[in-house]
Amino acid sequence: MRIVIVEDNVSVAKGIAYRLQDEGHAVDLIHDGAEAEAFLKDDGADLVIMDIKLPGLGGLDVLAAMRARNDTRPVIMLTAQSELGAKVAGLDAGADDYLSKPFEMDELSARVRALGRRRPATDVGQLAIGALRFDPVARAILCNAEDLSVPRREVALFEALLSAHGRFVSKQALLDSMYGTGSDVEEAVVEVYVSRLRKRLKVHGVEITVRRGIGYAMVEVAP
Repeated sequence: MRIVIVEDNVSVAKGIAYRLQDEGHAVDLIHDGAEAEAFLKDDGADLVIMDIKLPGLGGLDVLAAMRARNDTRPVIMLTAQSELGAKVAGLDAGADDYLSKPFEMDELSARVRALGRRRPATDVGQLAIGALRFDPVARAILCNAEDLSVPRREVALFEALLSAHGRFVSKQALLDSMYGTGSDVEEAVVEVYVSRLRKRLKVHGVEITVRRGIGYAMVEVAP
């Protein structure tokens, strides 16, 4: 998944990001509430992890704005407050889950996985192409229920292309899905990962095509 972390404590934000990236997720880091509000209007992330107390605009206000524009993406709220009132306020504002600081990273990872399993049923049929299926919770590409053991960056690339349903995706969009928005990574890196993934998929009747100046698309090919 692509996950947005909105947390003004840089060390906490980086700690969460490193853990989620190790698990194969792409991560966007934001440290200001107003910036988060602007970013979340147009981004394509799957889940948001957000602190309640933020500079610029509070986390509850950002969340309320998301729900007001019918943005139903799952949100996990974080706060240093352990009082029941803070938890109730977050849930009433539309949060899907809640964690009080300090928390264990294992617990946060478990809650991210749980929310990943709550994806709408209409998405289920979109998680397959050819003989392959994608498990977004396990972060795995499967063939006949067997994990192909694809490296995590290639899994993120596969997920981004699969989500496009045959449409072309730009190199920059693929980089954002693999590393997070604003990452300091050259677009040429995409070509390397596409080449590796293309070789893995070819034997399963799936092909990655390229259109110069536009991007890449993943399609099923006839046997």
